[in-house]
Amino acid sequence: MRNSAGELSVTDEMLPPYDPLLESGVRMPLTSRRAAAALLMLSVGTFSYVTIEVLPIGLLTVMAGDLDRSNSQIGLLVSGYAVIVVLTSIPLTRLTHRFPRRTVLSGTLAVVAVANLLAAAAPTYEVLFGARLVTALSQALFWSIAPSIATSLVPPDQQGRAVARISIGAALASVLGVPLGTWLGTNTSWRIPFLLTAGLGAALFAGAMTLLPRVEVQDATTRRGKAPDARRYAAVVAAAAIGVTGFMTFNTYVTPFLLELSGFGTAALGPVLLASGLGGVVGAALVGRVLDRHPWAVLLQAILLVAAVLLGLAAFGQWKVPTVVLIAVGGLAYSAMAVALQTRTLQVAPINTSLASAGTNSAYNLGIAAGALLGGVLIDHSSVRSVATVGGLLVVLAALVVLSEPLLARTRVGMPECRDDHAVREEPA
Repeated sequence: MRNSAGELSVTDEMLPPYDPLLESGVRMPLTSRRAAAALLMLSVGTFSYVTIEVLPIGLLTVMAGDLDRSNSQIGLLVSGYAVIVVLTSIPLTRLTHRFPRRTVLSGTLAVVAVANLLAAAAPTYEVLFGARLVTALSQALFWSIAPSIATSLVPPDQQGRAVARISIGAALASVLGVPLGTWLGTNTSWRIPFLLTAGLGAALFAGAMTLLPRVEVQDATTRRGKAPDARRYAAVVAAAAIGVTGFMTFNTYVTPFLLELSGFGTAALGPVLLASGLGGVVGAALVGRVLDRHPWAVLLQAILLVAAVLLGLAAFGQWKVPTVVLIAVGGLAYSAMAVALQTRTLQVAPINTSLASAGTNSAYNLGIAAGALLGGVLIDHSSVRSVATVGGLLVVLAALVVLSEPLLARTRVGMPECRDDHAVREEPA
């Protein structure tokens, strides 16, 4: 249109729809409905992977009997899985960072479908173990790129909410996925849950190919966080490793804690642990509402709340009512901490955000393994109360690391965003 002076002018109606990736140099125009559907697909993906990773724990005795293996050998299906995730997250992300995100994500989902189909049909323990390791490789890559893909689908001021939305799926896995898979495998065959997860992986593959636009990465190494800072990023990774180690020191051995110290019967374990899982769902849902406005403060508060819960359990764990309340709040706080750590990683990433996420992912899984190991040593050589005490003190240390983050900064939060005008070229959809 021309104005009164005869000059060309542009009205709001003539502007193209909001492109959520222009801030990062990416052209990936999406309708809000398609973006919401893509986030839901990613959330189901996190649900699927967490369920697959933990499922052998619930089916341990069933699988051991069918495959004629010891319980510890079935346990290796989980611990070996975690080791692979720790060791391969960064190398796999670096290897694939120049490929289109839709291609990489779809590839991981295709792999998980095929690997779980192989696991369901595995004639021997060795074949099952190999299938699990292949699944772990796909998870290492999925968790490294899914958060950055999720944040690329929304406006810059909603990135924390996007990470929270896909994290709800991970929280639901402990409430719905693992219990349902355990019940189904116990009452039919342990192979059935693996078969169903293979089908879910195939459906997610189709969803990724349909919902995610096709993009070609030109120079993904320059796609950094809004306020890139190597020291802040190092603090976040350290806080993740220490904080997760502290929580898992207790949580890995929550069952003996509840039985021996709190005095619960075995019939009460399910409802108490369900309270923790439901708390995790609530935490993931609530934290997204405030995370984008106060990312550092929310992270610090979540970690402090985890520490308070663990130290509270050490002090009051012999009483049932306070224990149940603290277990539920602990699930909420831990879920909020996980979402806040991932969001903070994407904000201060001094390197490609997917590589930065891979680093945090490795730290997170390292914390899971270290917490299980430390808790086992404490259980064997001290009282069951010690897992909560030591775990709480470790989380306090993680809070101190986060508290020191502003002092380590090379750049100020709130500085202009780093832009990358050469990151991605759009292909025809």
